Amino acid sequence: MARIVITGGAGFLGSHMCDRLVERGDEVVCVDNLVTGRASNIEHLVDHERFEFLPLDVSEELDVEGPVDAVMHLASPASPVDFDRIPIEILQVGSYGTHLGLELARKNQAVFHLNSTSEVYGDPHVHPQPETYWGNVNPIGPRSVYDEAKRFAEAMTMAYHRTHDLDVRIVRTFNTYGPRMRPDDGRVVSNFIVQALKGEPLTMYGDGSQTRSFCYVDDQVAGQLALLDSGHVGPVNIGNEHEFTVAELAEKVLAATNSSSPIESLPLPKDDPTQRKPDLTIARSVLGWEPQVELAEGITKTATHFATELNL
Repeated sequence: MARIVITGGAGFLGSHMCDRLVERGDEVVCVDNLVTGRASNIEHLVDHERFEFLPLDVSEELDVEGPVDAVMHLASPASPVDFDRIPIEILQVGSYGTHLGLELARKNQAVFHLNSTSEVYGDPHVHPQPETYWGNVNPIGPRSVYDEAKRFAEAMTMAYHRTHDLDVRIVRTFNTYGPRMRPDDGRVVSNFIVQALKGEPLTMYGDGSQTRSFCYVDDQVAGQLALLDSGHVGPVNIGNEHEFTVAELAEKVLAATNSSSPIESLPLPKDDPTQRKPDLTIARSVLGWEPQVELAEGITKTATHFATELNL
């Protein structure tokens, strides 16, 4: 049993991480200021003897009493709608928040686990993307507040590793989806599912030929915990290597929801990647991990969740 601090623990991915750690017997300290996280995501855990919630802004403070065995830094708004709404806060959680998390880990001689992102690859010129690829990122574009915050966080994590001999992990997540996503978060999976359930047009940006590789949240959590429990620093890609066009995703959503919604094309956002697919060689060979949930199954589970949450 370990005592693990999870920043962003009331968010979509963070709350599932809290669930899995509690299930396996760990103590969890969930830290979240609820800017994009939701109390409803963790309400089933608040009375559990091995769960504690601290309503803190990790960009400003991260004071945790008692022993800490690991700090998992998952805090960060990650949705396109947030890039315009709270850009400075995103940069702060990637910089100040990462620094405070690293300091907490250093003081406790704990493992620091950074949840980075495939966005560090930008609009890639290498396909699929291996961890050795340095990326193609516009540092001043509208997506840069998230991309560069994560790239900076990776650099600071490695600086602590080299300077303080801190035990660290870096994971790069690829297009994770599943229950507890915010219905209005602007990500393509949640957008399509909610629109299909409501009978509204599916808003597809561009001609739908851009590709993504979608990873169900249970697979993502399993991969990250495999990295946490390993001795491997990383970075390690955790995602699903099955690549789909956005148009194919729309058809799968319509089939899973039995919806007759039309598809409406809108202009492609600036710096939107044309393709994204992880090279999972390290995840397989070092962690013994690979994704298990097929896209159709994951969409059905996610749609069931949204239908219940939205009373549709």
